[in-house]
Amino acid sequence: MFGVKARHAVLALILALAAASAVPITASASVNTQTGTFADGATYLIEVPTPWNGTLLLYSHGYVVPGRSNPARDVGDAGTRNFLLTNGYALAGSSYAHTGWALQEAVPDQLATLDLFKDTFGTPTRTIAWGHSLGGIITAELLQKAPGRFTAALPMCGVLAGGVGTWNQALDSQFALQQLLPGGSGLQIAHITNPGANLNNAEGLIATAQQTPAGRARLALASALGDLPGWFDPATAEPAATDFDGQEANQYSWITQVDAPFLFALRAELEFRAGGNPSWNTGVNYHVQLAHSVDLAEVQGLYQEAGLSLESDIAKLNAAPRTTADANAVAYLEQNVVFNGNLSGKPVLTMHTTGDGLVVNNDEQAYRSIVNKAGSGPLLREVFVHRAGHCTFTPAETVAALKALTSRVDTGHWAGVTDPDTLNASATALGSLNVAPASFISFEPAQFLRPFDSSNI
Repeated sequence: MFGVKARHAVLALILALAAASAVPITASASVNTQTGTFADGATYLIEVPTPWNGTLLLYSHGYVVPGRSNPARDVGDAGTRNFLLTNGYALAGSSYAHTGWALQEAVPDQLATLDLFKDTFGTPTRTIAWGHSLGGIITAELLQKAPGRFTAALPMCGVLAGGVGTWNQALDSQFALQQLLPGGSGLQIAHITNPGANLNNAEGLIATAQQTPAGRARLALASALGDLPGWFDPATAEPAATDFDGQEANQYSWITQVDAPFLFALRAELEFRAGGNPSWNTGVNYHVQLAHSVDLAEVQGLYQEAGLSLESDIAKLNAAPRTTADANAVAYLEQNVVFNGNLSGKPVLTMHTTGDGLVVNNDEQAYRSIVNKAGSGPLLREVFVHRAGHCTFTPAETVAALKALTSRVDTGHWAGVTDPDTLNASATALGSLNVAPASFISFEPAQFLRPFDSSNI
C-alpha cells in the first residue's frame, strides 16, 4: 500500500520509541502476568509485581497502521517497564479491537481491562491513565468519559487538539500541496478512493518540488500551515532560527518519512470509519493562518530566495475551491474525540517534545486553552523535552514525569515538581535509564492554528 521508505519510517516513529533501546533493569519482584482476548477480539496484557504498591498504570498505545501487528501493550519501553515493576507498580493495557483511528474501540476495551483487573487482583488504591501519541488522546478521552475510574492522567506526545482540529489543520497542509505544486490538482485531499496511488502521486510531486528553490518554498508554506518543526533527527542539533534551508530540509524529512502517509492515505481509514469526510477549509483565510504560524519567517525567507511572490500564492489558496465536510462524519469525529476541558478534579500532566512533526507541540496549547476555559486549569501542568522526534522521551524522562504526577496525587499540590530543573535532576538520578541527557526545558507552544473545542467547531 505504501512505498518502502515512508512506511518504514512511519512504523519506526509511530510504533516504537527511541527509549525502547534502553538497557533493561532486572526486576527483583516476581510478576504475575495475565493475557487474554475480549469478545470483540481485542487482547489484553496485565502485569502485577509482588509486592504490589497498589497503583495501577493503564497504558494506551499509539496508532497502529492497518494491516500491521496489533498486540496488547502495557508500557512504552522495556527500561520503563522494568523500573516500574521493580518498584511495585502494576501495568495493564489492551490492543483495541481494530487498528487505525481506533478511539471508538479503545475506550471500551481499556475500561474492560480495568474491570478484569479489579475482578482478578482487587481494586487499586489509585489508577493512572497514561499513553503515547494516539494513546495520549485516548488517555485524555478516558478521563473525560470515565473520570470516576481514574485518579490522574499522563498523556504523552498526545493528539490533544482533538480529532476535528487535528485533521482540519492537516487538511490545510494537504490543500497547499494540492493547489501550489505543479501537477497537484490530481491529489485527493478528502474522499480518498485509492490511498496507495494517491500517496505515491503525492510522494512523487513532493520529491520533485524539493529539487528547486520554488518547490522548497512552497513545501515550507505547506509545512507552516501545519506548524511542522524544522528539526527532524534527535541525533542532530536543532537548526538555528535563521537557517531556513536547514529547517525546510528537516520539514521535508517529516513530510516524506512520516506525515505524507497520514495526509494522503491513512485519512481514508478515518473517512471509512466516519462515513465520509470530517474535515473542511471553508471560510479559512490562509493569510491569517500563515501569520499565526511559527514558521512565518522561514516561509518569507525562502520565498524571497526563490524570487516568488508569497502574496500571489496566498491569494491563489484563498481563491481556490474549498473542501466541505460531511455533517455525519464531523459528528463521528466530535465523539472520537473533541475535548470539553473538564478534568473532573483529577490532576493531569502532559509531556511533549519540542521538535515533534507528527503530533505538533501546539496541541498542548489547544488542550491548555480549553482546560482553562472549563475552569480546570490548576489541575493541569504541561512539560516539554527539548528534542526532535515523536515521543522520543528517554525512560528516565518518562519515569521523572510519572514521579511528578504521583507527587501531585500524594500531596494535593504541584509545588514545583514540574519545573524543568527539578525534572532534569529527577531523571538524571535514575542512572542507566538516561540513554540521553535529560532535556526538560521551559517552553511555550504557539497557538494551534485551527479551532479545536466543541464551542468553536
